[in-house]
Amino acid sequence: MDYVQARALNGAIRTIGMRHRALAGSVLRGVGLAVGQEALIMELGENGPRTQAQLAAAAGCEPPTITSAVRRLEALGLVARRPSTQDRRAMVVELTPSGRELLDDLAAAWVQLAEASVAGLSRTGGEDLLEALGDLADSLRAASGGPETPFRPKPRMLRDHEAPE
Repeated sequence: MDYVQARALNGAIRTIGMRHRALAGSVLRGVGLAVGQEALIMELGENGPRTQAQLAAAAGCEPPTITSAVRRLEALGLVARRPSTQDRRAMVVELTPSGRELLDDLAAAWVQLAEASVAGLSRTGGEDLLEALGDLADSLRAASGGPETPFRPKPRMLRDHEAPE
């Protein structure tokens, strides 16, 4: 790859990230969330109660970031925290009834975001696009040495669970 190709590729990836985040912010405001909050709500919806450390690992960010995000969601009445029965130092986060009620609206918003994101595509779509983006996400994770955060969708999306601590 030469410099011109590298600049085009890096510019496209940067633009995609910035524009997708802006569009996500617009869509998520419709359900009362900010970008990033939806990931925690969906993680709890998929996997049930999690420790803040588990949430940080799933989100690929540092524990202080999760603590702040959880406090904001708690203030909105969407999650509740309680001490872990397994580890006195850990806090377990779970969806409140209001948080669970938000899951269907959040799923609809996520579909709206995905549809808006690909609405103008003419050359690539469907499974090919998902595979290419999955490969790109995996490649970027490997290149950055980042934590293992699954990009590919899980079939059991947004189910309530009783998860052990």
